[in-house]
Amino acid sequence: MEIHRTESEGFLTNAYLVDDGAGHGVLIDGNGVGAPLLEIASARGLTLLALLLTHDHVDHVMLDDYRNLGLPVYAHPETAARLEGITVEHLLSDDEVLTLGALRIECLFTPGHAAGHMAFLIDDGDVITADVLFAGTVGGTRGPGATGIADLRASLRRLSALPDATRVHPGHREPTTIGAEKAQNVFLTALLGAERPTGEPCRVGGEPATLLLWGPDYDGTHKAWVRMADGTEHITGGSQVQR
Repeated sequence: MEIHRTESEGFLTNAYLVDDGAGHGVLIDGNGVGAPLLEIASARGLTLLALLLTHDHVDHVMLDDYRNLGLPVYAHPETAARLEGITVEHLLSDDEVLTLGALRIECLFTPGHAAGHMAFLIDDGDVITADVLFAGTVGGTRGPGATGIADLRASLRRLSALPDATRVHPGHREPTTIGAEKAQNVFLTALLGAERPTGEPCRVGGEPATLLLWGPDYDGTHKAWVRMADGTEHITGGSQVQR
């Protein structure tokens, strides 16, 4: 089994082709740079079986390169309900196991960043985490369709319970492993830790708040864990925070 990746300019979004090693392939997400993945599939003589979507955000459903393939689309019902112009043939449920060619793909419901967010555990050794867990950081919870930090924390706890050697293929930028993130991801450590940081005053989008944690984002900028004046907490882009 091999996993091939393309990364878009601008959004730095990943799309994936999973080659089962037995003549079949599965596509995961669309970033507008699908042509190289289709070229790999063609060169290897793969029969493409399905297109899996992790969530509905626009940078992950740029599917023009795939529209003429006639592939069945798989997604969580919450994702399907938010898509425009994309028909989902197979609605995914939590813990559902897909057998596609020689691939065993377990569907892990991982909300927080998006209501219908799914991660895909492939053959127990690789996991597509999309916009929940990245190398060095985590997904935000203030964007469209986000369900909040409590859901994100539960999703991160679920992913962190996978074996340390599990290879992580995020929705943006480079791969990592579960073990590496448990060792060095400051957001993962803090969000799953027993103690809450005290923080410092800041403003978020002009509103008074408390900055609980400042750390890296996947694009070289920063991300922040903040508590608003009403007590709600969020993971948000550092550009929204005035320190």
